[in-house]
Amino acid sequence: MGAPIDPQARARLHHCPAPAKLNLFLHVTGRRADGYHLLQSVFQLIDHGDTLHFDLRGDGRIVRTSDVPGVPAESDLIVRALHALRGEYERRHGRPPPGIDVAIDKRLPMGGGLGGGSSDAATALMAANHLWQAGLSDAELMVLGLPLGADIPFFLFGRTAFAEGVGEALRAVDGPDCWYVVVEPGVSVPTAAIFTAPDLTRNTKPITISDFSRTQDEQDTLSGFGKNDLQDVATRLFPPVAEAVEWLSGYGAARMTGSGACVFCAFSSEQEAERVRKQVPARWKAWKAKALNQHPMKSLLQINEL
Repeated sequence: MGAPIDPQARARLHHCPAPAKLNLFLHVTGRRADGYHLLQSVFQLIDHGDTLHFDLRGDGRIVRTSDVPGVPAESDLIVRALHALRGEYERRHGRPPPGIDVAIDKRLPMGGGLGGGSSDAATALMAANHLWQAGLSDAELMVLGLPLGADIPFFLFGRTAFAEGVGEALRAVDGPDCWYVVVEPGVSVPTAAIFTAPDLTRNTKPITISDFSRTQDEQDTLSGFGKNDLQDVATRLFPPVAEAVEWLSGYGAARMTGSGACVFCAFSSEQEAERVRKQVPARWKAWKAKALNQHPMKSLLQINEL
């Protein structure tokens, strides 16, 4: 017989990854009557991100135990997501779940276009769904997360995805097998400032999923596909973003991710990515990361089910 299961192991889930995402391209194809922009993009997970730690508590409270500068706990997407899941748990089970403590090792910058807050919230939903034994499927968690943030469903979807609508209509695609160098230009770009700019391109012709997939099959994927329609506005409003794009373009097809500010470029090997990372000017923070095919929380939760 195996060793007895530590009952405390069922009351905590530590070292939970919340990976960043890159928008391999981002097209704005229109605007809905309610003001939301219609997008097309491919979201790519990478192996660099925040790490979260969860511990159940007996008093029913949801407590963020780490300080996040500039983000009060009550407005943190993590806390809001856990409150939403608690409400759904109560509707299904007729009683509240246990309380939960959340600690965060924050690595991703705010206003970087990497989806850090949404990724944290998605990891929190997956972890609490497991610890509380709430019983929601991934699809149900995606519905729960969408009102909180349009990127949350992607992180719950958990693999490279072709996204449409406001970013919630997702279909799995094969992305490039490569490494990225990501440069943080040292500015935080507010999404609203980009989407409300009068000169933002809002009428890019829609593509099909096969357009992207065919490019992956037939061409050098490191040369990139499409463009980021938000980049021209962001580089005009935030000169450090323009400087980072220009510098990194000296090594390949560099572009901004999301609404900015981070800039990335793909490389075929870790060694090549590391060589470029070492040359990034000291005024910027830079790191390398591998493309991921699947969200690492999926494997972690499978292990903890055993």
